[in-house]
Amino acid sequence: MSAIFTDANFQAEVLDSKELVVVDFWAPWCGPCQMVLPIIDELAKEYEGSVKVGKMNVDENQAIPQKMGIMGIPAIKFFKGGEMVGELTGAQSKEVFVAKIEELK
Repeated sequence: MSAIFTDANFQAEVLDSKELVVVDFWAPWCGPCQMVLPIIDELAKEYEGSVKVGKMNVDENQAIPQKMGIMGIPAIKFFKGGEMVGELTGAQSKEVFVAKIEELK
């Protein structure tokens, strides 16, 4: 199961994490987001223990997405050592996500 990130836990769960963190900014009404969600859950299982993979609902959490300048979703951001080190926008294949994770971890 993928992690659930919120405005309240973003600092501790994402920015303070020592491992690579993948954050999927999404919303329930977004069609492409629904296509990405099963991939995010698969990645969370496959990388458990080495990469933290999770999602943030932009309807329920608006402060962090606004601070990050999220203009369109799905927006997938990669964080390491408190810094954003990569990003992908729009629905992507699992292979694209895996390649990006392997490049950054």
